[in-house]
Amino acid sequence: MDKHQGKTGVVKGYFPKSHLHVMGFSTLLCFSFGYLWRCDVLMMTPWFAPIVWEGTYNSEILNEQFRQRNVTVGLTVFAIKKYVVFLKTFLETAETYFMVGHRVNYYIFTDRPEEVPKVALKEGRNVVVLQVQNYPRWQEISMRRMEMLSYFSQQRFINEVSYLVCVDVDMRFNDQVGVEILSDLFGTLHPGFYAAERRSFTYERRPASQAYVPSDEGDFYYMGSIFGGTVMEVYKLTKKCHEAIMVDKANGIEAIWQEESHLNKYFLYHKPTKILSPEYMWDDNLGRPEILKKRRFLAVPKNHAAIRNK
Repeated sequence: MDKHQGKTGVVKGYFPKSHLHVMGFSTLLCFSFGYLWRCDVLMMTPWFAPIVWEGTYNSEILNEQFRQRNVTVGLTVFAIKKYVVFLKTFLETAETYFMVGHRVNYYIFTDRPEEVPKVALKEGRNVVVLQVQNYPRWQEISMRRMEMLSYFSQQRFINEVSYLVCVDVDMRFNDQVGVEILSDLFGTLHPGFYAAERRSFTYERRPASQAYVPSDEGDFYYMGSIFGGTVMEVYKLTKKCHEAIMVDKANGIEAIWQEESHLNKYFLYHKPTKILSPEYMWDDNLGRPEILKKRRFLAVPKNHAAIRNK
């Protein structure tokens, strides 16, 4: 997480409606389904996709369901140029907290395969190094992720894993991130905007861009640092975003937040079937609000000038 920060504070609601509306909806769920005991957060979208918070699922039941299905999860990460320095912490913490008890393929895209660290892995977990080229500008590297994910989803991942979880490398796992996140297509609430109103969302607002979102549209603002789903759904998402990015490039346009802008446009018209709360993408510079019971995936402090374009 290294692009921009947003506002924090108490939950006001995810839509341009009153605080009372959102809290009322959440409370209704608590009364209707006794096993969901979080009444302080929104737990379901208007299209009935669950929003995953601590205290809204049973991990034992879910783990057994996914073990019966013999699921393998692919975790993709891009470690280009000096970003390889984050790999050791990333992999070590993933081995401690990510999909514990399940099979995992770590797909590492890098231009420096010889610098990928050797990390002890549990049974059924593998590191797969995929060599790719780098680009002069970090923005270009960021946008090319969609192209690479689309290509490898179709050519390789579809034959090796059931789900893909696509994340940034300059992060560390800090608590359990398990099968509760898996769904056909999932996105993650941006930690800087989960409590903001629609008018504050930093969507691409220029109509000339393929990532354009009108000011009167938008459900949530999603973080580009963690998204995923089944391989086929991730393929469709990344293919669409890559095509839109290339149209913009041909027209001399770069969306305000590169691939994250295109991701938000995609999720607007292709609703996620599950949404992860900011527990799954947090930056401690934003403080620790009371509703955040877990900080599962954290941004690693860094000197951007020393890392980017190096």
